[in-house]
Amino acid sequence: MNRSIFIFLLFFYSLVNSQEKQIKPSVKKIGFLYSSAKQNNILFFDKDYDYKTNVYKFQLFYVLRKGKKWNINLIVQPQYQKVQHQLLNEQFITPDEENFEFLREKFTQKKDISLYAFELGFQLRKSLIKNIAFEATLGLGAGYISLESERLAKGFTFIENVSLGLAHTRNSSEVFVATTVGHVSNFNIQKPNSGYNILGFELGYRIFIK
Repeated sequence: MNRSIFIFLLFFYSLVNSQEKQIKPSVKKIGFLYSSAKQNNILFFDKDYDYKTNVYKFQLFYVLRKGKKWNINLIVQPQYQKVQHQLLNEQFITPDEENFEFLREKFTQKKDISLYAFELGFQLRKSLIKNIAFEATLGLGAGYISLESERLAKGFTFIENVSLGLAHTRNSSEVFVATTVGHVSNFNIQKPNSGYNILGFELGYRIFIK
């Protein structure tokens, strides 16, 4: 996923610095986004554990550039993630780990975990037909996870999200639906760092600022 992120950012940077019309960045929309995602799905599956998350984002949209085909936006989106996690296969914790029996008992219990994060979304937007636009967004951010698990340490963590969806504009507002793929890890700052990969959907509502 890191290679895909690099390619996307390179493409995004080249568009921002192209000869299209540049404008002074300013908040053009405010919004709220809800997403629901999980680990075990058609793209990712791991019999060792279960991971589900409900995400609530507040969004500020900045227009960076208006082009003939693509508009480029920056989305500032602080968020709260409500996570449910459970280790399903106790053998994931091997006997060579210190206090492995205690850890097996601890992590096989279902847990409610909170993840607080600040994320920047780099968005490409293209009008398709009247009032309908396609949006591709890469989100990168940092956060704090409230409890440790067998896969991820408590504390500082990174989040990465890719979203592909459609926005429908009506009068001074718009609604948004999308599919999202995400990753959570801490880049080996702490151990453990097996991380999570998730797939889900997003629903959003935005209001234009005049």
